[in-house]
This record gives sequence, structure tokens and C-alpha cells, in this order.
Amino acid sequence: MSYTYDPEEIQYIIRIHNTNIDGTKRIAFALTKISGMGIRIATAICKRLGIDKMKRAGEIGEDDLKRISDAIINPGSLGIPESYFNRQRDPIDGVSSHLIGTKLDAEMRMMIERGKKNKLIRAFRLDVGLKVRGQRTKSNGRHGNSMGVARKK
Repeated sequence: MSYTYDPEEIQYIIRIHNTNIDGTKRIAFALTKISGMGIRIATAICKRLGIDKMKRAGEIGEDDLKRISDAIINPGSLGIPESYFNRQRDPIDGVSSHLIGTKLDAEMRMMIERGKKNKLIRAFRLDVGLKVRGQRTKSNGRHGNSMGVARKK
């Protein structure tokens, strides 16, 4: 089997922000395994740090991984636009930030609870697991166990 990397010199599992990252994948795609990181902000971080996004994650050095980790926590310090963040203009304090991992999950739970207290339809639908943005729900988006068909007696 031909590799584009040396199998002996690659780190196969990398731990960043409580997430195991596959070292054989390209760095930009590997960073998307972190909850809250998409391909858009991952490529922006790699570009701003001067890291080749076509390199494998296991080939990246320890100092570059530290720089990537710091950039994930505070992408605004690299000059990445606020439109790339996943929490823009927070309703409570008005600051844009990028949340990852458990902070993102906790913020989503808080947002749903605030919305339910204010009786927002969006919050109730998110809580139940239904579609929020006006899509049809009769035939698509079904999940869970099927009811089946009653057998003729």
C-alpha cells in the first residue's frame, strides 16, 4: 500500500481539547472532529498560522499543535472575522465568541432553557427534537423506532 506519509513517523491519535483526532487525516479536516469546529474556521486557523492544511495531523509538531490549540480557544486574536464564530453577538453580553466542546453544549442548553422560559416556539421544538426552520415534518426527518403496520386478523 502506498502512503503519502511515513507510517513510522506519524502520530496516529492526537488529543486536542478533550477530543481524539485521527493523525492520518489532513489537519484541516481532522480539526473538524472537535465539537464546534467546522471546516471554514479550521482552514482559516491553519492559513493564519501558516500551517500547510494539506499536511497530515500526525505530522504536525508539538509546538504547532500548541499554537493551534491556543488559536481554537481565541480565534479573534489571529484576526479571523467574527462571521466565522459560532456565537455572534451573544444576547446577554453582546460579545462575539467561538465556543467548543462542553462550553458549546452548555450554552445551547442555556439558550433552550431561556427560550422555554420566554415561551419561544423555537425553544420548545429544539427541546422535543423537531425541525425549527419551517420545514415539513409529515414525511421527512423521521427518526426513532417505526410503528409498523397492524396485521389483519
